[in-house]
Amino acid sequence: MITIQFITSPACPECEKAKEILQEAKSIFKNIKVKEFDLMSQKGISLVTKYSILANPGIIINDKLFAVGSLDKEKLFEKIKITEKN
Repeated sequence: MITIQFITSPACPECEKAKEILQEAKSIFKNIKVKEFDLMSQKGISLVTKYSILANPGIIINDKLFAVGSLDKEKLFEKIKITEKN
């Protein structure tokens, strides 16, 4: 199982784009779980601090920071494929 933590904030256009990409990823790859956290929630603040996330969205895959500020669909899908193999 691949766990993706998604840190977002309201009215963030890049967060909305990332949300669409993550929904598509969930429909293609059956072994991923996406957990979304608001930037200002207790868990969101904790993740932002732990991973030094300075822009939204923040994407963490299996406890490793993957992307900040935007999400590239091709890079995400490639990362998921590589992670599935390991």
